[in-house]
Amino acid sequence: MRTCIFANWGMMMSKRSKQTTQTATNSSLASQRAREAEIVKASMYGIAGNMLLVIFKMIVGFVSHSIAIMLDGVNNATDAISSLVTIVGTKLAGRRPDSKHPFGYGRLEYLTSVVIAVIILAAGLVSLRESIIKIINPGTPQYSLITITVIVVAIVAKIFIGIMFKRFGTKTNCEALIASGVDSNYDAVLSAGTLVVAFAQNIWNLNIDGIVGVVISLVVIKAGVEVLRDAVNPIIGLPENKRYFEEIESCAKKFPEVKGVYDIVLTDFGPREIIGSAFVEIPDNLNACQIHVLTRKIADDIKSQTGIEMAIGIYAEHITGKFADMHQRLVELASADPSILQTHGFFVDEQTKTCYFDLVIDFKSDGEAIKQDIIKQLDQDYPGYSYNVQLDFDYAL
Repeated sequence: MRTCIFANWGMMMSKRSKQTTQTATNSSLASQRAREAEIVKASMYGIAGNMLLVIFKMIVGFVSHSIAIMLDGVNNATDAISSLVTIVGTKLAGRRPDSKHPFGYGRLEYLTSVVIAVIILAAGLVSLRESIIKIINPGTPQYSLITITVIVVAIVAKIFIGIMFKRFGTKTNCEALIASGVDSNYDAVLSAGTLVVAFAQNIWNLNIDGIVGVVISLVVIKAGVEVLRDAVNPIIGLPENKRYFEEIESCAKKFPEVKGVYDIVLTDFGPREIIGSAFVEIPDNLNACQIHVLTRKIADDIKSQTGIEMAIGIYAEHITGKFADMHQRLVELASADPSILQTHGFFVDEQTKTCYFDLVIDFKSDGEAIKQDIIKQLDQDYPGYSYNVQLDFDYAL
């Protein structure tokens, strides 16, 4: 009778779980489409704004014979190309998972930032070469009032474009847009450098066009290296935002059976494409049916609240009763070592006399040495037991 009740409850929860999952999936798809539309819109604004600046600067640079202005225009052209690459990358990253790529194409968005970084670096290196040639064979640049006015307009335009990219990038969590915003801010500073060239030429008749071109080129190269670093880091693997860990823990602890949430590991397959796992500590008297329903409800709730697909494992709570003093001793030993951030998953198998627990340590410490030291001290206090110890790390940012 009890099995039948749990079976019926499980079927009911299974139907509810499917409805919850479908609702979360539909919401996730709608959110993804809205995000994609925002990224494309920001990129189109960027293309339009930068192409206008290219036309302005090329005309002014040609008329004034200024290599610095023309190179600045080339840099704006690369910005427009970067926005186009962002659109293509976003569209490709939004493709549905398939048999060849079961986790989707989200990481293509990070590769988009890599392409943008390469474009920026290439533009910087070309500019550096042309600037060095200008130093060796200097011309006589001329800067009229109209030229200076256009440069000022360009500076203001790049500031607004940078602000726009940063706002859209932060709103959509798009690294490519944020990178474009940083690049636009650099452009505004570099255009201000062109003003320095103009004033030096007009006031002191001092030709520093090539020198400023070198400075502009080096700053552009620096920006490219930084964008490349920020693009590659998520591909290699970064710690996830602690906010996700807090949200997952909050969802799981809504259920009274959950006494603790541990070993949260998240894998990033692209912006808003995260898959993870976590262990929950529950009373050791729950049966398999109860555990099945509980872990499914926790996973569904996390998916609904955060959009993260989670696999839920369990630890049987065993910190009271016969082995409470052993657990307390473990807590004391862990607290005395600053390299140990946490201990959890304590359980003693009386039949095999095996004690299980996890130690969370920092990345700089010798985990194996710490583990052996804890085992040695516990063995002195509680001889006759073997110890199965798992080393964990804190994966939160």
